[in-house]
Amino acid sequence: MAAAQTKKGNGKLILIVAIVFVLYLAISQCWVVTMPNEYTVIRQFGKVISIRSEPGLTFKVPFIQTRETLPNMELIYDLPVSDVITKDKKTMTADSFALWRISDPQLFIQTLNGSVGNAEARIETLTYNAMKNVISSRTQTEVITGRDGQLAQDITASVVDSVKQYGIELLAVETKHLDLPDDNKSAVYQRMISERQNIAAGYTAEGESEAKKIRSEADKEAEIIVSEAKAQAEITIAEGEAEYMRILSAAYNDADRAEFYSFVRSLDAAKASLVNGGNTLFLSKDSPLAQIFYEN
Repeated sequence: MAAAQTKKGNGKLILIVAIVFVLYLAISQCWVVTMPNEYTVIRQFGKVISIRSEPGLTFKVPFIQTRETLPNMELIYDLPVSDVITKDKKTMTADSFALWRISDPQLFIQTLNGSVGNAEARIETLTYNAMKNVISSRTQTEVITGRDGQLAQDITASVVDSVKQYGIELLAVETKHLDLPDDNKSAVYQRMISERQNIAAGYTAEGESEAKKIRSEADKEAEIIVSEAKAQAEITIAEGEAEYMRILSAAYNDADRAEFYSFVRSLDAAKASLVNGGNTLFLSKDSPLAQIFYEN
């Protein structure tokens, strides 16, 4: 009898434990935790009946409804390295990445089956086509020298509308590396160096031509200034000589002064005749200079 009661008691305990476990399992299946960086998708028999984007704790019907998550944050996809052709038929190697996010999870599930891998495949295809079209409208030189962000903006603008149909928002397409293939990089760089040298030579030639022009104008102005100075000097000399002759004429018009000036000039002439430090002057009797001394 005691054994039967013990067996009955153990059965009740097992039943209670089983009930508690089922209740716990049912309750745990009811809880739905949505994180800040994810969407929670609730399905019932495979059909999406609810998409929850607000973080927090919500509930669902256990065993009938299931949950899955989608990322609700910015995602980065590293695009495969690819070759593109420029407008002048030159090959370039592009290494880029795309920043994107799921903006419409319902549309994302309908068009891409809620697969991030499918989304990245579509982004890759659309971005490559846009990159090919944008770069093919530019020459190789324009691509190399024009990396100011405009190229990435044009590529992004070409893709952003195309991915909206999949519930995707494309934030940006950035280029990590856009360069020449290794086999012709050296030749292209050499050509670019040669072009820059030609441009520099052109600037140098223009500078030298301008310098010659400036020097020629400066020399011409200097010649004009010197010529005007010489002319002015000659005028001044002529005026001085005229003044000298006027003074001399006025002096000789006065008899007393004329005799004195004649005597002074005779002395100056005699002094000028003494050379090499001599102090003796020999004159013939009929010399005009001697006549002046005789008269005086």
